[in-house]
Amino acid sequence: MTDTRPAPRVGLFVTCLVDLYRPTVGFAAVKLLEDAGCTVEVPASQTCCGQPAFNAGDRATARDLARSTIAAFEGFDHVVVPSGSCAGQIRKHYPELLADDPAWAARARHLSARTHELVSFLTDVLGVTDTGAQYGGTVTYHDSCSGLRELGVKEQPRRLLAKVEGLTLNELPGAEVCCGFGGTFCVKYPDISNRMVEAKTADVKGTGADTLLAGDMGCLLNMAGKLKREGSAVRVRHVAEVLAGVTDTPPIGEPMKSGRA
Repeated sequence: MTDTRPAPRVGLFVTCLVDLYRPTVGFAAVKLLEDAGCTVEVPASQTCCGQPAFNAGDRATARDLARSTIAAFEGFDHVVVPSGSCAGQIRKHYPELLADDPAWAARARHLSARTHELVSFLTDVLGVTDTGAQYGGTVTYHDSCSGLRELGVKEQPRRLLAKVEGLTLNELPGAEVCCGFGGTFCVKYPDISNRMVEAKTADVKGTGADTLLAGDMGCLLNMAGKLKREGSAVRVRHVAEVLAGVTDTPPIGEPMKSGRA
């Protein structure tokens, strides 16, 4: 029987770090969503989700950015984010930020209910079990704090990675332990942050994996930078790149070729 239901209309919230440092993650997210049958749009008016301001205690700026995001993404069936931290900000914190604003409280709750982290959306909402990707190598996976603790993203990426042809997953000891990035934490407490990422990269290298994956660009940039400074050959990628088969660009921390993003 032919499925005549309209394709889900998805708004992609790209995130600041993807936009500025790793646009290929956005392209990979679009490919994954379109391959799963979605119609994808990227609202040009989107900006920061407000998480840095929120974490710094600047609630006024965080509320302004929340209102901007809500306005940009109204009308979509779903809003999908290739980041557990930004998705967590929208899902968990927008309703509380705007709870006392009669004009925006209901709109914040409505957006919250329709917002999903990318991989959990593919598996939990769309029922994707195999993205058809191939990746020759051994990977390990770091669970980013917000995606894990605020959104329950744990088994979803592992289920999809298990179906990637040629890929072997070696579990990371302490995969649930923070890498030390923590947004403004790494700026306020650099020595503690450095010790934390140092412990993380030691665990990564101990797995024998040639590639480190995660679902949050902040964590990935932090760990890639440390691995690079240590002279490690471990490659670092966003999980969406591997699941989408978009791995022709250099790993995170390596220079792009021919001016490509």
